[in-house]
Amino acid sequence: MRRGELIGRQAEMGQIVTALAAARSGHGGALFVTGEPGVGKTRLGAEAVAAAASADMVTAQGRAGTVGPVVPYRPVVEALLQLARAGLLPDPDELGRYGPVLARLLTDTRGAGEDATSHIMVGETVLRLIAVVGRRRGCLLVLDDLHEADAATLAVVEYLLDHIGQQPAVLLFIAGREPCAATELAARARQRGAAAVVDLSPLDRPDVHLLVATELGIAPGEVGSELVHRAVTCGAGIPFVVKELVHDRTGRVPAAVADSVIRRAGALGPLGVEFLRTAALFGRRFPLPVLHHALGREHSELSAILRAGVASYLIVPDVASTQWYAFRYEWAAQALLDDLGPGERAGYARRAARALADLHPGLPGAWCAHAAELHGHAGDTGEAARLYCRAAGRATAEGAVERAVELLTRAHRLADPDAAPDLFATVLERLLDAVACSARFDMAPALAADLEAPGVAHGVPAERRAGLHARLAGIATLRGRPAEALRHLDTARSLLGGRPAPARAAPVDLAAAHVELSGCAPDRLATAAAFARRAAETAERGGRPAVACEALLLLGRLAWDRDEPAAAARFMRARAIAHVHRLPVLRVSAEVYLASITARQGGGTARVEQAGALARRMGAWPVAQDAGFVLALDRIQRCEFEAARDRIREGAGEAARLGMGRALSMWRLAEAVRCAHQGRRAEMQEALEALAPLIDAAPGLRSMAYGPARGFCSLLEEHHEAAEQEFAQALAYDAENPATAEFGRHGVILLLGVLAGRMGRRHHADVAEASVSATRWNRQFVGLAHAVLLGREGRPGEATAAASAALEAAEPYPMARHLCLRLVARSAYQDGWGAPVDWLREAEEHFHGAGLPSVAGACRALLRGMGAPVRQRRAGTEQVPPDLRRFGITVREFEVARLLAERIGNKDIAGRLHISPRTVEKHVASLLQKTGHPNRAAFATAARGLATG
Repeated sequence: MRRGELIGRQAEMGQIVTALAAARSGHGGALFVTGEPGVGKTRLGAEAVAAAASADMVTAQGRAGTVGPVVPYRPVVEALLQLARAGLLPDPDELGRYGPVLARLLTDTRGAGEDATSHIMVGETVLRLIAVVGRRRGCLLVLDDLHEADAATLAVVEYLLDHIGQQPAVLLFIAGREPCAATELAARARQRGAAAVVDLSPLDRPDVHLLVATELGIAPGEVGSELVHRAVTCGAGIPFVVKELVHDRTGRVPAAVADSVIRRAGALGPLGVEFLRTAALFGRRFPLPVLHHALGREHSELSAILRAGVASYLIVPDVASTQWYAFRYEWAAQALLDDLGPGERAGYARRAARALADLHPGLPGAWCAHAAELHGHAGDTGEAARLYCRAAGRATAEGAVERAVELLTRAHRLADPDAAPDLFATVLERLLDAVACSARFDMAPALAADLEAPGVAHGVPAERRAGLHARLAGIATLRGRPAEALRHLDTARSLLGGRPAPARAAPVDLAAAHVELSGCAPDRLATAAAFARRAAETAERGGRPAVACEALLLLGRLAWDRDEPAAAARFMRARAIAHVHRLPVLRVSAEVYLASITARQGGGTARVEQAGALARRMGAWPVAQDAGFVLALDRIQRCEFEAARDRIREGAGEAARLGMGRALSMWRLAEAVRCAHQGRRAEMQEALEALAPLIDAAPGLRSMAYGPARGFCSLLEEHHEAAEQEFAQALAYDAENPATAEFGRHGVILLLGVLAGRMGRRHHADVAEASVSATRWNRQFVGLAHAVLLGREGRPGEATAAASAALEAAEPYPMARHLCLRLVARSAYQDGWGAPVDWLREAEEHFHGAGLPSVAGACRALLRGMGAPVRQRRAGTEQVPPDLRRFGITVREFEVARLLAERIGNKDIAGRLHISPRTVEKHVASLLQKTGHPNRAAFATAARGLATG
């Protein structure tokens, strides 16, 4: 579309074009076009004129004036003068007795209104005039801004409405939507059918997008998303505002829009301007009682201002509370605020702040943030920063992390490190904590630079600056930047000096624990635990509950593989402290870890889902990421690969967007494990290559990259030697840099070692002592390793019972369960325990269906070695019901079985299947032998469902 074309008004123009066509046929009509300022009423009138002109109709336009004294009939006279300039006025004699009225209108409108019958005479004169000029081609008369028109003009309009029906003309009247005589006239005309009302609404998003493109002269697809978003949200669908925003590059309210707001506010008088300016200090929404108290005026006066403000489309009642109103559009409040000089703004703000404090002592709830904003407007920056900090504390206690970041960011902008270094340090401490909770890591570099400010360096004690650097070290760890974390930690330690106060040392010890986990050392877990333990103890004694909670959570994570009860106790202790001290983010963190323990024991992931969803609602992204990772691994183990893929993609996208390097490495690992558990080596390798640049910041993940990823994939490919090497490599990496997560050492590695004869009772006992061996995932491997050992010890009954318990634990994990069946079948067969043939058939069925031919083929080879019938895998195997496939029934045997179920003889079966009766006889014998039925009649009875299946 070309610039200037009408957008989003097709229905309205259709209505107008229909009326024009009717007028050309001699059937006159009238339309009122209404709407708020800037919505495009005048523009629609111009399009109507253009449409009429293109149809060769006569057109005339007039507009009520807003400047100077009131002139009776002004829009009507303007339209008549336009006809005169075009040479379209008829000879006065053609109008008979109404010719003199026309002459007086065009020369002296005051004379035309001297007697009581003049309105009717003027109306009839105009009616006869448009009948004459439009008798051949039709006529369109447009009168604009009727909400500003005088009473005489409206009286003429009412007369025209009553008599236009038989004239070849369309009357188009344009008026605002605010209550006035013109809108009342439009409503009455609509009720009695004398006119239609075309009420213009704001444009919707697609039309705004198209309007922006046409204004810029480019295709819609070329418009930047940020510009579209600004035009939609700030422009509110008002074409006038949208156009101004497109061409304004200042980021402020465009001058023309601001002028419109100021002009409408001025129409409300001095008290109205004062009211609106004070209201604008609160933002878009403002509280009426506070304004009433601040202005000190009578209720009736303010009620009149409210009605006038609503009528002018500047304010609207708030839907949430009768005590609040709101500016209709955000730019209206901003325009009024920008119009205030510094002194005026400070005066209004101080008066409003006093009123707020009088009405709400102590500034409870959201009033604290409102008071902070008012003090900021007043120039009381120190008090504003303190109040923002108080409001942020309340937001944090309510779990509104992103709101806390927003409030603390405002406080940070106002706090002066030179004038009030202590206040600045307080703001910085709280803001860094909020940044860590919300993963707003984009703010970290600027906040780190603040520590170099002279006011901080000289005005903040060294021990307190050490705490700031410790917080930055923790953030760097979350970002996956160990070198940066270590640099901040070293600075913090040097600032602490030799004998720091325990309360000041606790955050540094906590940061040291996290940094230690990012390093490479055989004793890194023990060293990290020592730092975390000291941090927890000193923080609790020193009244630092948040630091104590974080340290306890870290201790729990370090302990839960070897001592799960101790880990759970620490998580519960952290949760209790967080509850008492109103630390919701830390409370939900503890809940995530406790729920993860429940999930690992087979209790389901519902609690993890709930805790993760709560963290998301809070805006606590690191916690939400931890919960998502637990859920993704659980989905992988349960073979819910599509759900796992979706969760991994979502989590990795969030981590990349937020700059969470540590979390991103976990998601890359999860993707490698997902592909490995499906036997997709190429995709697994691709995921591991994506993980490689991040692995140095998370050395503990190397063991998992070789265990649950490479090693598991090799087992599904029947590359057992490679799997042994990869699991051995995982153990080697764990010895160098102990992992914080289970990678197979307490499960599949034990089973493989027992099967290979490298591990025995002592190894099994050592593994079983660790809490992680009792998780439901590991119980299948540990239990089957126990069964193998029992079988070798000549205790087949106990071995079978142990295997049954292990396979029951394995029920939720189809891929691992069937892999276990394949791995232990030979040992079970040789030592005479369990049901190895049935296990192999079940496993072969699963692996064949999963598209893993190597391991499925290995199952078939083992079955042959045991002398068991082996099914053939030819086209159509999927048609054989699973229960029959487990018996080894082939595709051809199934075809025979279906006919046998219909009690058809061998000769007829041979004819239908085009095979010999001798072949049919062999298939029947095989069916009876495989299924254990004594004769064909018994088989037919048992398999009667096949005939209709």
